[in-house]
Amino acid sequence: MNNKHDSRPVFLNLLRIRQPVTAIASIGHRISGVLLFISLPYLIWLLDQSLVSAQGYEAVAGQLSGSLNKFLLLIIAWAAAHHFFAGIRFLLLDVDIGVELELARKTAKAVNVLGVVGVLVAMVIIL
Repeated sequence: MNNKHDSRPVFLNLLRIRQPVTAIASIGHRISGVLLFISLPYLIWLLDQSLVSAQGYEAVAGQLSGSLNKFLLLIIAWAAAHHFFAGIRFLLLDVDIGVELELARKTAKAVNVLGVVGVLVAMVIIL
C-alpha cells in the first residue's frame, strides 16, 4: 500500500504557483499577440466601414459608443500597448541587452506597467 513510486498524476493548482515577473511579461506578450490577431479582422472591418461614406462612419461611431464595445476596445488597447513594449524588450534581449537577471526583472516590470499606462491613456481617449 505504501508505494514509494506512486505513478498517479499530481494535481497542480496553477493559481497557487507564483510566476516570476519575467514569466508574466512573456505570457502577457503571447496573450496580447493572440488577442491582436483575433481582433484584427474586426478592426479592419470597422476601418473599412468608416471609410466607405459619412453614413458608414456614423454607423461605426454609433456602434463603438456602446459599453461592451468600449470595453473590448480597452482590451485591444492593453494588448497593443503590452505587445508593443514587450516586443521592444524581446528585441533588446535578442541583442543581449537586458539579459542580466536584475535588469530583466526591471524591464519586465516596466513592460507590465506600461501596458497598464496604455490602458489608462486609452480610457481617457475612449471614455
